[in-house]
Order: sequence, then C-alpha cells, then structure tokens
Amino acid sequence: MEAIATDHLLATLPERLSGIPRRWAERAPQARALHDGARHWTYAELAAAVDETATLLRALQVRPGDRLMVVGENCAAQVALIFAAAEVDAWIVNVNGRLSAREVDQILDHSGARRAIYLSTPTLPASPESAAHGQRHGAVSTPSPFGAWMIGALNPDCAPEPAHADPAQQVAALIYTTGTTGQPKGVMLTHRNLLFIAAVSSTLRGLTPTDRAYGVLPITHVYGLASVMLGTLYAGACLYLCPRFAPDTVLKAIRDDGLTILQGVPAMYARLLETLGGGEQIASRLRFLYAGGSPLAPSLKAQVQQLFGLPLHNGYGMTETSPTVSQTRLDQPRDDASVGQVIPGVEVRLVDAGGDGVAPGEDGELWVRGPNVMAGYYREPELTAAAMRDGGWLNTGDVARQDADGALFIVGRTKELIIRSGFNVYPLEVETVLNAHPAVTQSAVVGRNAADGNEEVVAFVEIDPRHRVTCEELQHYLAGLLSPYKCPSEIIAMQALPAAATGKILKGQLRQLAQK
Repeated sequence: MEAIATDHLLATLPERLSGIPRRWAERAPQARALHDGARHWTYAELAAAVDETATLLRALQVRPGDRLMVVGENCAAQVALIFAAAEVDAWIVNVNGRLSAREVDQILDHSGARRAIYLSTPTLPASPESAAHGQRHGAVSTPSPFGAWMIGALNPDCAPEPAHADPAQQVAALIYTTGTTGQPKGVMLTHRNLLFIAAVSSTLRGLTPTDRAYGVLPITHVYGLASVMLGTLYAGACLYLCPRFAPDTVLKAIRDDGLTILQGVPAMYARLLETLGGGEQIASRLRFLYAGGSPLAPSLKAQVQQLFGLPLHNGYGMTETSPTVSQTRLDQPRDDASVGQVIPGVEVRLVDAGGDGVAPGEDGELWVRGPNVMAGYYREPELTAAAMRDGGWLNTGDVARQDADGALFIVGRTKELIIRSGFNVYPLEVETVLNAHPAVTQSAVVGRNAADGNEEVVAFVEIDPRHRVTCEELQHYLAGLLSPYKCPSEIIAMQALPAAATGKILKGQLRQLAQK
C-alpha cells in the first residue's frame, strides 16, 4: 500500500463502525459473518440484529454521546452491541467480565456510563463472572435479540458528550488500559481510528471473504476489537468467536472449522507448544499466523513456525494507537526480533531526551503520528497533554531503533528502565534471553529498590512442565549470555505469571511481589 492508496482508503471508509456489517449485508447477505459456537450468523442476520439492538438501546434511553458499558466475553451479542452503539452514536465501553469487582466499579464510575449491560444469563452462560457483576449492580433480566440480557439501571446523572458528524472526531470506543493500582486510563478511540486499523490490518493480511479467522483474543481489548474482530469483518470474512483460550479448543477449531487465520499473543502459542510437546507439524488450512500484544521471543517464533510450517508474523502497537504501529509483511517474513515495517499512513520518529532526532540505527524514544492515534484520555487532560507532542505526535514511552530498511526493533519501555549501579537495564533484553531457554515458557523482569538507593534486577519465570531446571541453573545460563549488571539478583519461579484476560503479564503485581 503506497501513500496514494492510503489516501484512497481513508476516503472510502464507512462513517461509522456499523457501516461494516451493513456494507456486507448489501454485497453478500448470505455470506457467513460470525460463528459463536452454537450457530452461524450471516451478514444479513448480523445487520438485522444490529438494527434490532440499536432500537433496544434507544428504548433504554441511550443517547448520542452517552457511554454504554458492556460487561462480557467474546460472543455474537457483544459484536452486535458494538455496532449498535455506533449506530446511535454512543461510546461503547467494553469490559471483560473476568475483571475484579473493584476494577469493574472503577470503570463504571469513571466512564459515567448511561447504562451497563451484562452478557451472561441462563441463555448465554459463557461468562458467569459477568452475571455476578450484574447481580451485584442490581441488573434486571430484559429480552433482547440474543435472549435475555441483564440491564443495569439508568444513570440519570450521565451527561452526554458532544456528537460529531466527522468520524475523525466522533468517539466510538472508550477502552480502559489494564491497571493494577490506581485508576485505569480510558483511551478515546474514534470511528476513523478503528476503521483505519481494520482496513489496513485486513489489507496487510490479505484477507478475503473466503477466510475464517479465530476470535479468541478478548474483544474488550483493542487488539481483539480492531485487528481481529473489525479487521476480519471489514474484509467480509467469517469470525469464529471463542470466549476463552484453551489449547485443546484452539486445536479443535483448527481441525474442524478449517481456520485460515490465527492471531494470538505469545503466551497462547507457548501454551500450544506445551500441550503438543513439540511433535510433528500440524496439518491445517491455516495460511497466516500472527502474534502481538507483547514481545515475541525469537526462540518461541522459531518453534511455532516449525510446528505450523508457516511464518509467525508479529508487530507492535498499543491501545493509544488503535493498536497497530508496525507489523511484518505477508510477503516479507522475518526470523529476527523486528516488529516489522511501519504500517502505511503512519509516521514514526525516534528522539533523544530533548526531543531531537537520533542518528540512524541508534536507540531513541518512539513517537507516532497518523490516523490511528487516539483522541486522548477521557477526563484526563493532564495525562493527554503529557502523552501528546506538538504536531499531533504521540510519545509511546517505548525505546526503539530503526534499521536502514525501515524495520523497527523495540528495545524496552522508558517506564520499565532499571538503573543498576549507574547502568541502564531494559527488562525486554533479559526476558528475551530467559525465554530462549528451553525450560522457560515465559518470563517477566522488574526492578526492586535496594537499601543503598540502587535498583536490583528481579526475574519471574514460568517453567515448562516438560523440563526440569533450577533457578541456580538459570542464573548460570544468564551469566554466560549477559553482562554482569544485567543478570538478575534473584530469579523466582512461579506456576503461572499473573496475566490479564488478553494474556498480557501484569508487571505491576510482580513489582509489588519483588519488593517483599
């Protein structure tokens, strides 16, 4: 995709997210759009369900500019609600039912949602935790196009935000970033933000209406929402929804449903390898594999490629960029740690501490500009100002370098930087070496305050049950591959690293554990 193609793409995007099912309902009404584990939904059926759901939302007094909180896990009802909210110009606030009561209550309070809908009932039992949240909030069972939903009380204090005719200004989704302490941040993503990524992601993956993509990544997260769900439907392909990841379920879907597209996080692929124990190559109809959401170790990449007989593509992004900034190309797979080329229509800069560009090939803080950059943090002007720079640039807070061919390499996060005896230690480098050990499924490295004001490096590791290794043996292994100041002062083995529903490791919890 050249720049002129990007301009054309922007000019041909629908005005709202709801234009996606409506477009395909007109072009190919009987084509399959969704499979929710029980039945297929054609694009005509999905579009009709969206219209019915939009009518219900209006009856529930959801207005343009209102926030609509939906608590649940991947299902057809959740997809329809996202499109229906777009149709009435409300902001969808997707919340994973597996969040704690404290986290759900924080989001409900901060968003000031007009209504909350809970998507687990006796007729839709995929998420019992969602039902528990609904019961806690006094939600009432109400008929819907998808059976009974639990509907929360009307919030009369909700003040609607201004509605904009321009899709570049009209917020479509309010996505709360994972928080372990304090208030989570609500990222405002517009219709254009999400549609741009859906279109570019779909194009770079070469999606066609004949494709079948697996939808296990939570739609409550921007990766599952924009790249997987919206990207798949934008192409008129079929999305096979699954509320929770389990290795056997994925393997069954690959075998029985003829999947052609599989997107996940590195931890998901690591679990598949554990389950299969290596073994011979999997026979499938898959043509495209992708890993995102967290750093991909080259060693894991190589094992997955051997297992499936396909390149494992990866990329880089964040919630604030809807999420994609870069990804490896379909026709240019890589075997190194690069997160690929910057996607068409997006610009990047690498700068030093003073905001000046660094020399080619040097590490610098990564700034991003393009149609994917958020509208800001909701009700947090100071946080928005701290993240944005003049000219529409977003400071990602990540450190990267760019090769002469344009490929990006993520070095680490500035906020995660550990300063040990005056030397900079980026956790990602230590994690990459740890993850290359055959006994380590995944790892996370954090800093720990020392008595002398210095910082120590602490590594948490999840051991593959097929292997036996001691923490002392891992220390010896690292000593042969890293400078002494980068080697952890302590390695702590855990049965499972704490993770969000997306598979992202919750480093905040680990930092707290490391201080004890």
